[in-house]
Amino acid sequence: MAGQRTTRQMVAERKTDIDKECWSGEGEFTQDLLDWLVTHPNIAFLRVEDASSMRNDVGYNFISNEVFLGFRTRDRIEWHRFLGCIPFRRAIAEPVMAIKHLEPVLAELSEFGPADYADEEMIQYLRTTRVIPPYQTKGYKLVELVRIYEVGTEPRA
Repeated sequence: MAGQRTTRQMVAERKTDIDKECWSGEGEFTQDLLDWLVTHPNIAFLRVEDASSMRNDVGYNFISNEVFLGFRTRDRIEWHRFLGCIPFRRAIAEPVMAIKHLEPVLAELSEFGPADYADEEMIQYLRTTRVIPPYQTKGYKLVELVRIYEVGTEPRA
């Protein structure tokens, strides 16, 4: 079967679209998370944004980022009847994965670990690091909050 591509090769060729237009680029943990999500075969789209709750103060910096992701879809064929007698089929696109299935995958990875909060619509990580710049006696605490949502879900109140 020379010249024919396998399913694994076709999946490897798929590119994940990533939109970083509304992101300042701050957050090392967010960047690590994005680098991993781009390589996941079931994710088709990523968008990262700065959340409005970013703050800076003398003793700490608070960075808040939101990641929106869209999963790849597959077509499922359903048979229906028109007027109760004429059969026809309809292709329905359904996602191959959901956010609730992504959380256990991320929890198994040593660089991310279990989420600080997770439900069926959101995964949330909170990371803190102590930063001591050179030639300064007092450093500051960097707090990074990352929330992951699925595109197309209802907004939270």
